[in-house]
Amino acid sequence: MTQEENERIVIPDDEGNEHLFDVLFTFDVDDTGKSYMVLTDAGENETEEEVEVFAFRFEDEGEKDSDISLFPIETDEEWDIIEEMVETFSAGEME
Repeated sequence: MTQEENERIVIPDDEGNEHLFDVLFTFDVDDTGKSYMVLTDAGENETEEEVEVFAFRFEDEGEKDSDISLFPIETDEEWDIIEEMVETFSAGEME
């Protein structure tokens, strides 16, 4: 996904407040059949050296692209895969 095609999603917090996030990228892990989404807060300044990223496992819930369910990352193995993908993405952005 290129920067021009930046997709955004809204995620409510525990208190019902909605927060806007930019989708950096999504990826599937063939071995597990799970899909992951890596996000940044849409309000963060892109010129900052370090940007906080958020990661979720997701499942399509409907026929529309907007019908997804997000789940927390639960295992160290999942975090290892996500960290590797973020590093690969970051290296590609630096080029």
